[in-house]
Amino acid sequence: MTFYIVAGEVSGDVHAANLMKALRGADHSVRFRGVGGDHMIFQGLDCFLHIRRMNFMGLAEVLRNLFSIRNMLRDVKKDIIKCKPDAIILVDYPGFNLQLSHYAKKHGIPCIYYISPKLWAWRSSRANIIRRNVDLMLCILPFEQDFYKHFGYKALYVGNPVPDAIEQHVYDEAVTGSLQKDTRPVVALLPGSRKQEITQCLPVMLDVVARFPKYRFVIAALDHTLSSINDMNHSGVEVLCNKTYELLSCSSAALVTSGTATLETALFNVPQVCCYKTSALTYHVAKRVIRVPYISLVNLIANSPVIKELIQDDFEVSRLSEELQQLTERGPYRETMLKAYGELKQGLGGAGASVRAADHILAFMTDRRIK
Repeated sequence: MTFYIVAGEVSGDVHAANLMKALRGADHSVRFRGVGGDHMIFQGLDCFLHIRRMNFMGLAEVLRNLFSIRNMLRDVKKDIIKCKPDAIILVDYPGFNLQLSHYAKKHGIPCIYYISPKLWAWRSSRANIIRRNVDLMLCILPFEQDFYKHFGYKALYVGNPVPDAIEQHVYDEAVTGSLQKDTRPVVALLPGSRKQEITQCLPVMLDVVARFPKYRFVIAALDHTLSSINDMNHSGVEVLCNKTYELLSCSSAALVTSGTATLETALFNVPQVCCYKTSALTYHVAKRVIRVPYISLVNLIANSPVIKELIQDDFEVSRLSEELQQLTERGPYRETMLKAYGELKQGLGGAGASVRAADHILAFMTDRRIK
């Protein structure tokens, strides 16, 4: 059985890889071709297109690269037909993948979606595209099932895959040992997985460092973000590449660009502030269309302001310093956040989302063969 699997972002690459591992664990004959990154390749992906070519963020960046995106979409469509998969598995990345869902439907290819697009945040009418084109929707946030129910569509909640990623990670003990040897508390800087996020957010994070001389600041980098980080003046601030979980496991506090990283940080019990800044054009467009009160996964899942969100003009050095001061002090502010983290973990449940998703996918494929 062959699946054509498409993930377009770093977090999607990790979660898709864990799904692939679970599918292979249940059925050793399964093969994968598609779009992904190094984690998926490690799990056996025959990679047609690497995600490093697809890291676009914000309206302006997408518009500048529209021609390239269209060409990639065209090429992937051709490769799907050439591959003749038994089904296509789409992982988040809606701007690209919703078009592929239509293409799969048109060509009679069963379409499975793992990690629903965040349609509940904006353009909820696109749920009708899901209803028309997607045969099996596997959600990772507790409230998404009810969202789709409003559109007369049955989606399945499998749990969140972030606990899986944390549980299955193989820790580099040399790195954790080095971090733990220092008597200074560690503050993690997680500036994002895209170049645009790093150029907008990391300079403000770095400007805070001089105000906290008793702390050890460490930047979490990835292979494809390392050059962007090194282009900046981060004198006195270390950089760890591909060691985010090791860093979080040893951190006392964190400054985190919004996204999956906020949930990862919470699951490591690290007090944090969520930071986000984008271009003026993207921000003003987003303000008009986004319908949810929070941008961090932690607050969205809890449906309350568990962590502070400093967005756009609020994301500046003095505000960030004030917040970090509260996070590093042993007091009610920090303890309240940690207590909320505990409640968040209970609501999510433990690991196993990848296995549950794989079980649903294989059951779906079996049902189709029987019919």
